[in-house]
Amino acid sequence: MKNIAIAIHGGAGTITRASLTPGKEKAYKDALKEAVEAGHRLLASGGTALDAVEMAVASMEDTPLFNAGKGAVFTNEGRHELDAAIMWGKTLKAGAVAGVRSIKNPVKLARAVMEHSEYVLLGSYGAEEFARTQNLDFVPQDYFYDAYRYEQWMDARDSGTTSLDHSEKSGKKEKKFGTVGAVAVDAEGNVAAATSTGGLTNKKYNRIGDSPLIGAGTYASNQTCAVSCTGSGEFFIRAVAAYDVSCLIEYKGYTLQQACEEVVMNKLVKLGGEGGLIAITPAGDIALPFNSEGMYRASKKNEDETFTAIYKD
Repeated sequence: MKNIAIAIHGGAGTITRASLTPGKEKAYKDALKEAVEAGHRLLASGGTALDAVEMAVASMEDTPLFNAGKGAVFTNEGRHELDAAIMWGKTLKAGAVAGVRSIKNPVKLARAVMEHSEYVLLGSYGAEEFARTQNLDFVPQDYFYDAYRYEQWMDARDSGTTSLDHSEKSGKKEKKFGTVGAVAVDAEGNVAAATSTGGLTNKKYNRIGDSPLIGAGTYASNQTCAVSCTGSGEFFIRAVAAYDVSCLIEYKGYTLQQACEEVVMNKLVKLGGEGGLIAITPAGDIALPFNSEGMYRASKKNEDETFTAIYKD
């Protein structure tokens, strides 16, 4: 049997030990462990990488700890606009949604777009109209309410700024890019990637970031790797970050780690982009690079012990 492996992220940014209480740190690690192990169990039972990344991301969408699904941040209008994407490395098929407001699990809608429509990306009301044809779960707006996210929005709204999932503590601005994502390889050697986000706190004009854009925040190909990004979305879009990792492997012969380091630590840094990504190859190699102070991340390969981490060290 080939290697099976899965890696997930729950966002990146100014995440330090000083910014998290021991209780909060444990909650994040527990949520990461639960999500990555759920996906790994599915892989171990013969499930596909596509099923595994959907399950892991849906698990993170269901907790208010992450800026996706239930924990999505507030827009300028005091609402929630959710984006998600999924891609299957075996066929290069992909599905994505942007700006949906009432979908419990946007990643499930993204997969439905991939498998049951002729399109790749659907937006806003049209995406929700399609969701009704797929019998997906809708929820009221108060399902997404979280007191901490509400305070973030009030601070940003009152200051007139658009912010990256941040809080103000002791006068220090803590930037957190709260996207969630997963990449996996199954026993058949197929890779898949999925990403989901609530976007920017206080965002306006139905802004859409890199997460639902194939090649920018999400990409998967059995010829190279699967990638899910988290960070300052506009820079990841301009860098075509996820696809660039794949291109460096395919056309330059880079290893996964070399390709990820080039994109995250060089190309994005030169542009001014902060954040990180997770990536996996059909052989089961995993990379989890980031150029910020921290990134919520976890991985599990074969029967190895589950890895969870938040900080650089």
